[in-house]
Amino acid sequence: MKKAIDIIKATMENTYFRKELVTTKLSQVVVMHLNPGEEIGMEVHDLDQVLVFVDGQGESEIDGERGTVGPGSLVVIPAGTKHNFINKGSSPLKLYTVYAPPEHAPGTIHKTKQEADEAEAAEHGHGHGQSKL
Repeated sequence: MKKAIDIIKATMENTYFRKELVTTKLSQVVVMHLNPGEEIGMEVHDLDQVLVFVDGQGESEIDGERGTVGPGSLVVIPAGTKHNFINKGSSPLKLYTVYAPPEHAPGTIHKTKQEADEAEAAEHGHGHGQSKL
């Protein structure tokens, strides 16, 4: 990356379930868009994940504890932590997330949750991040 990205604009303009923005050797930035009622899906990573919510209202479930997320919410998910985020509002839930190290191939775009689930099942032989459940 040679120039700064307006991360709020990039997050707000994204209409794909998942879109990789920047990948380096040690980290990755991805923007996400969850439609009303949609969820990321319960998962566990072997990496750290930081999520920043920009628009919409959602519910978090982190190691069995429920909470709420919305604009300005920051959630840090250490490696090995079971988690899910669900859009509980009537408008899209928009966020950006940082994976360290990277989780997805550079250039990854999943237009829908279904497309993401299918791609990850084909790539990993199971659902996204679910090998440890």
